[in-house]
Order: sequence, then C-alpha cells, then structure tokens
Amino acid sequence: MQALIAFILAASVLTVTPGVDTAMVLRTAAANGARSASFAALGIGLGCLTWGAAVSLGLAAVLAASPLAFRLLTWAGAAYLLWIGVWLLLRPRTVLPDESEAAQADAITAFRRGLLTNLLNPKIGVFYITFLPQFVPAGQSVASFSFLLAAIHVGLSALWFAGLIAATVPMGQLLRRPGVVTVMDRLTGGVFLAFGLRLAMTRA
Repeated sequence: MQALIAFILAASVLTVTPGVDTAMVLRTAAANGARSASFAALGIGLGCLTWGAAVSLGLAAVLAASPLAFRLLTWAGAAYLLWIGVWLLLRPRTVLPDESEAAQADAITAFRRGLLTNLLNPKIGVFYITFLPQFVPAGQSVASFSFLLAAIHVGLSALWFAGLIAATVPMGQLLRRPGVVTVMDRLTGGVFLAFGLRLAMTRA
C-alpha cells in the first residue's frame, strides 16, 4: 500500500505536467467537443497501456538496450508529430462542421492521433522501465506489478483529461469561432513541432 500511495503521488505530478497529450486533449475538446476529446484521451490511454504491457513482457527493454531500434522508433514518432504540426500550421481550419458524420470522423481521427502519438514515442517505454520498478515492493512480480502501476498511471491521466474536457467544453461556443479555430490549430501545430523536434533529438 505504501508503494502504491508513493507511486500515485509521483505519477499525479507527472500527469498534470503539460505535454503533447495535454495539448492534444485541450485542443480537441475546444474545437471538436467532449466526444472527440474523449476518444483522443482513449487513444492516449491505450498507447500507454500498450507500452506498459511491453515493459511487463520485456519488449521495451530491447529499445533501452538497442540504440538503433530506439532511434528508428524515435524518428518515426518525431516524423509523425512534425507532420501533424506542419499540417496544422499550413492548413488550419476556419470552420468546424456540425454534421454527425463529420463528428464521427473527428472522433476517429482524434483516437488515432492519441494512439499513434504514444505508440511512436519510445520515451514512454524507457520511462516505464526506469520509473516503475522503483515502486515495486520486494517479493512482488516485477512484470505484473509494473503493469498494474502503468494501468494506475493511465487511470490518473483519464481523470486529468476528464477535468480538462469538463473545463474546456463550456467555452466551446467561443472557441469554435472561425478566427479562434484557426489560431488554436496553429498554436497546437507549434506545440507539436516543438515536441517533435525535441523527440528527434532524444538519445537512448
């Protein structure tokens, strides 16, 4: 119990630290509404859980031990973030469709972006490898307890994203104005570019 409490406190601080996931959920909630933002959060959570499973199975250790594998996945993740960033900067939206079919497409796109942004970021796997074992009590299975901690981290992130969505959606009418939508897309594109460049320069 002491290990779980210590982990929850540490993970909570890390969860609320601004990052690309927070920027994605905020932008999606403001521009596309709660449903799309929830799908983005779901994709983010699934990506983190996948890395948690990889750590439990020892697959992420391969990335930590192989600079080439780590670099290839890092470049793929950086390229994906840079592509989204450039697209949002050069092709920002001016209006948002309200049709249900378009809303469905937005939700699917949000889920895919949230999932791929995390799956293509090997830093999450390496972070789990170095961070989670510190909270595994003696005598416990490192693999199963590490996955439990990863699941708790995903749960904390879900609560944080739910709070962000709840706070942002009431401002939706203002934030959905054409000029505001364009500014938001370009600001988010800048954030994605910054994180993409940072990821590209990451070393194993």
